[in-house]
Amino acid sequence: MKETRADTAQAFVFAVLLHLALFAVLFLGLWWTRSATPAAAGAISAELMDASQLSAAMRHTLERKPELPVEEVEPEPEPLPEPVPEPVEPQPEAQDFIPVPDEVNQEAVTEQPTPTPTEEKKVQEAKQRQEQVDLTELERQQEVQRKQKLTEMEIQRQKQLEDIRRRRAAASREADLAEQKLAQLADARARNAAEAAAPTDAQVSGAQGSDTGLRARYAAALQAAILAKWTRPDSVPLGATCRLSIRQLPGGQVMGVEVTSPCAYDEQGRRSIEAAVLKAQPLPYAGFEEVFSRNVNLNFRAEDR
Repeated sequence: MKETRADTAQAFVFAVLLHLALFAVLFLGLWWTRSATPAAAGAISAELMDASQLSAAMRHTLERKPELPVEEVEPEPEPLPEPVPEPVEPQPEAQDFIPVPDEVNQEAVTEQPTPTPTEEKKVQEAKQRQEQVDLTELERQQEVQRKQKLTEMEIQRQKQLEDIRRRRAAASREADLAEQKLAQLADARARNAAEAAAPTDAQVSGAQGSDTGLRARYAAALQAAILAKWTRPDSVPLGATCRLSIRQLPGGQVMGVEVTSPCAYDEQGRRSIEAAVLKAQPLPYAGFEEVFSRNVNLNFRAEDR
């Protein structure tokens, strides 16, 4: 345990007190020995002696001071090894600061008074009201633009509808004219067929004494009805004739059709004319009841529609 200066001073005080106590005990012992000697032995005188009169050994004992313990010197701590500096990565050079020019006149700003909270609130409210007004105006303008676009679209749509109506009307007129022309052409062809079939009126109806003109019109009606459903093949020349044998019921329902001789059509033309008879059913019946026959032999003449 390390001894401190306080411990050393305390030890020195105790040593001095111990010497004083020994000196007092010695003095008392001498005094008590002197007082206890019998009177008979004679009086023993005691004299106080000066310290200089004491022997050299006694003076040396009294003057000797206790040796103070040598204070241990604490060894100095060894110096710590210097730390090895770590390699430092080079930092990128900072860019030069480019001052931004102040476009605000600082003198004018300084001269303006600092707004109070109440004034700032009023300014904010006014700004909000202005923003609301701007927003309302923007919405109104957008609504006007939307209506304008709708109006333009509606006008464009009406124009398109009007154009479609005109085209339909023109197409309807053209169709009517075409139907009229077809009707006129059909009438002309019926008349021609009636004239061509006039010699074979006896074959159209088995009735005797029937109206010859009614039989001719019935043959022309059959020719026109079949011709309306027939598409002439290129292999069949115009004016070529072919004899048809048609079996039918009252009302014009066709039960069967065959091509008989004489027939100037090839196989394709014969099949096409038979298909046209089936497509043309029911064949003309109303108004021709008097000359109607279940079995009809018709000389069909090739013509274009």
